[in-house]
Amino acid sequence: MNQAPEYWGMSAKSYCMLIHLSQLSSIVAPGLGFVMPLVMWVANKDKNEEIDQHGKVTLNWVISLVIYSIICGVLTLIFIGVIGFIVLALLNFLFAIIAAVKANNGELWRYPLSISFLK
Repeated sequence: MNQAPEYWGMSAKSYCMLIHLSQLSSIVAPGLGFVMPLVMWVANKDKNEEIDQHGKVTLNWVISLVIYSIICGVLTLIFIGVIGFIVLALLNFLFAIIAAVKANNGELWRYPLSISFLK
């Protein structure tokens, strides 16, 4: 009997879903939302093409989010940055959930507003 490979004890679909959800770990500890998806992607990117693709789109979004956050930080001088931070937080939560659900269904969802650093 031939079993499907497991990644950290999960199927590839579950692992990809967790990559997307792991960016929300920054709620617990700042910076963890970047480190967790990065570690998960690097650990298994060479073993599964699906994991490689999901890791790249997640990291592209997280890097884009950092850039947008820096811009919002500068714009707090004229108050609009505070609104920008709120919008970014809502988008990050919403996008992570959408991407995780799609990943669990076997689909790759590219985050809107994401800059493609990793191709």
